[in-house]
Amino acid sequence: MAISKKVSKRISKKLKRYRSILSEAKTRDISESDTVTIIVEMLADFFGYNKFTEITKEFEIRSTYCDLAVKVADDVRYLIEAKAIGVTLKENHVKQAVDYASNKGIDWVVLTNGVIWQVYKVHFKKPVDKSLVCEIDMIAANPRDPQVIECLGNLTREGFTPSSMDTFYQRQQVTSRFALASLLLSERVLKTLRKELRKVAPKLKVDIKALEETLRDEVLKREVVESDEAKQAAKFLKKASKASAKARAKKGGENTLQSSQIQDYQLQSREPGEEGNDA
Repeated sequence: MAISKKVSKRISKKLKRYRSILSEAKTRDISESDTVTIIVEMLADFFGYNKFTEITKEFEIRSTYCDLAVKVADDVRYLIEAKAIGVTLKENHVKQAVDYASNKGIDWVVLTNGVIWQVYKVHFKKPVDKSLVCEIDMIAANPRDPQVIECLGNLTREGFTPSSMDTFYQRQQVTSRFALASLLLSERVLKTLRKELRKVAPKLKVDIKALEETLRDEVLKREVVESDEAKQAAKFLKKASKASAKARAKKGGENTLQSSQIQDYQLQSREPGEEGNDA
C-alpha cells in the first residue's frame, strides 16, 4: 500500500517538529514515564491515532503489562515497549517486547526510547523468533527519505494494514544487506559472475569455490555473511525461493489444464464430419 501524499507531508512536517522536542528531552535525560508521555503525543500528533480511544497504557498481558498498545476498534495493531530516552536499546529489551507480543498473538511490536524506533515482526514458531523490519532515528532521520516515510507511514492510522506491513516486511527482507550478500554468494550468481569475468579474460580459469571465498573473505563485510541476521536472511531467501517455485509450478499446471480444456472444448464444438480436417 502506497503512503498517501497527505500522510507523507504530515510525517515530514512532524519529524522536523519532534526533532527539537526529542533533542531537548534527551539533553535533560528525562525519565521513562516522561518519555512515554512524548511517545503518546507522537502516536496522536505524528501517527494520527486518537490518544483517548486508540492508545492504551499499561496493556495487560498475563498478569504483567506492556507500556503501550495501539488499538483500533477491537484490533490491536501493535504493541510498544518504551524505555527512557537516555537508555540504549538492547537485545534483552527486544526479547521483552517480543515476549509480550507472542503471549497475545500480535504480529508487530515496536521498541523505542522516543528517539530510536525499532519495528519487529514476530514469528510464531518454536522458539518464537523475530525480524527487525526497520529502525529509525527520529533526530537524525531525513524527513524526505522515502524509506523513512515508508517505515513510519506503515505505522500510521491511515497506512497500517496487515497486508501493507507484510509487503513492507518482505521487501525489506529481500533487499537487506544480509539478503544481498547471501544472493551474491549463491551458485547462480557466482556462475554469472564467472561468465562475465571470462568475457573480460577469455583464457582465465575461474574456480567457483575460489570466487566465493574471495567475495566472502575480501569483498563483503564479515557481519553480512556470518551474523545471526545473515543466517536468518539465508533461511528467508531459501524459504521464499521454494514458495515462489511452488507457485510457478502450480500456475504452470493450471495453464496446462486450461489449454487442455480449450482443446477439448474445440473438439466438442466441431460440426459432425469436421474431425478429419486436422489431417
